[in-house]
Parts: sequence; structure tokens; C-alpha cells
Amino acid sequence: MTAKCPMCGNVEQWEGNAFRPFCSKRCQLLDLDGWLSERYRIPDAEEDGLDETNPEARASSSD
Repeated sequence: MTAKCPMCGNVEQWEGNAFRPFCSKRCQLLDLDGWLSERYRIPDAEEDGLDETNPEARASSSD
């Protein structure tokens, strides 16, 4: 089975690949660097202006 590397797009063998889902140690480290430098972030509800505990705030933010 082959799979596409999420970083560079190279198609590599899935079985026996120590770096999967990446094709190489380099791509694996580039992805780790993205997380550590906070380039990849899951947005906070506060940043979106949404307050999940206050339904009125949600209703007013959609206007």
C-alpha cells in the first residue's frame, strides 16, 4: 500500500516506513516544527467571539 506524504506530497510505501504518515525524517520534523512554533493552531472559542457557555452571545455573534 502507498500513501501520500502530508508535507511534501511524495508517494511512499506505507508498510515498513518508520516515519509514516510522512515520507522521511525531514518531513516529520518539519511538521513537528509547525506545531511547536504554533503555526498550526486550533482556534479558541474566545478568538472566534463565541462563548459556548452563553447562548445569547452565540445568537448575537451570528447577526
